[in-house]
Amino acid sequence: MPAVQRANTWEISDSEEESDLNKPSSSSSGEKKKRRRRTREEVQEEQENRRAAREKQRQEKNKLKEEKLEEQQRRREAAVRVSLFKPENFIKSLTLQIHAALLRDAGCDVLLRTLDGLQWKNCIENQGLPNSISWTRPALQTEDEAKNGVIEEDQVLMVISHYEFEDMVMSHKTETNQPAESLLQHLYKYLTEASRKFVTVLVISHQQRSGSGDEDHFDFHLSQHHLDTEALLVHLQLYWNVSVNFLFGWQEVTDHVVAVTKAVSKRPYKALCGEPDLGFCMDGSWSAGVRVDRDGRGLAQVWTRQIQQLNRVSPALAKAVTSVYPSPSLLLQAYEQQPSEEERRRLLADLTVVGGAKERRVGPELSGRIHRLLTSQNPHLMLD
Repeated sequence: MPAVQRANTWEISDSEEESDLNKPSSSSSGEKKKRRRRTREEVQEEQENRRAAREKQRQEKNKLKEEKLEEQQRRREAAVRVSLFKPENFIKSLTLQIHAALLRDAGCDVLLRTLDGLQWKNCIENQGLPNSISWTRPALQTEDEAKNGVIEEDQVLMVISHYEFEDMVMSHKTETNQPAESLLQHLYKYLTEASRKFVTVLVISHQQRSGSGDEDHFDFHLSQHHLDTEALLVHLQLYWNVSVNFLFGWQEVTDHVVAVTKAVSKRPYKALCGEPDLGFCMDGSWSAGVRVDRDGRGLAQVWTRQIQQLNRVSPALAKAVTSVYPSPSLLLQAYEQQPSEEERRRLLADLTVVGGAKERRVGPELSGRIHRLLTSQNPHLMLD
């Protein structure tokens, strides 16, 4: 039997043909992997966009930097302004304008020596209201009301002797025959032209004070011109808003000038900082109140403050009561245990007050007031 020989060729099945057909060709895959080449316009557009983004970022950074520098500059200017407005600095910029007519009185040397000792600027002027003392200062950059770079304060003092004041009284009495150069006419003319000025007349008497210290007893004031003097004072106060002060000697005039100068120097700083609507309500722990937590912490301090609200009650006195009776209910219970009304009023009298140089007690007066506070049913009862 002849041997069977294997054919030299392989037979390809139908499944293999199908797999070969499904395989992607290497040439097509290579074409897909190739990236599309950008045009020159697209490249330039992308570069411009990047450049614009960097420029915008740089501008924003510069803007923030400028705003920061401006804020720092504003803070520095505000700090400098506050420093200039402080009384100890502001008073150095004030200049006292002293009318030359005051130099005719030898007592004016007291004022000049005092100003030189305080190192306050002053100058002699021959303009404005006769016998006057006024204040000027250089204008700041934020003030546009300056005249020639100088601001005049609204306070003016007019210093006259009691003889000149008597002449003003007579001039007011004989209004139809007033001389054109009288001090009263100069005052009226000055007030008419300077409506925003506040003038204070200082009348000097070279006599000494009486032993009683009553300032109203001037020989010239309570003499034959008493009614005429009162008429002039009322006229100046009501029609011209001018007040008149009677002083003894140039030393009191000097003290008055120093006091007004200090008051003028404090006004700008107070206006800059702003004053509260209620000047008598002081900031601090007392006005801030007491915080009471949910667990009751702080009620003991509220009880102490309640007693301290009574007149002439110090913190030590209030603490002496609340340390023995930590709450109002405990004190009320102690009142109920007393057999008589007198013993209730004197219940707290012997409590010792801790603090101070010597030992003391609460006393029957405060003990009675606290008793009335907690037990009285009359809402109109005066505790003190």
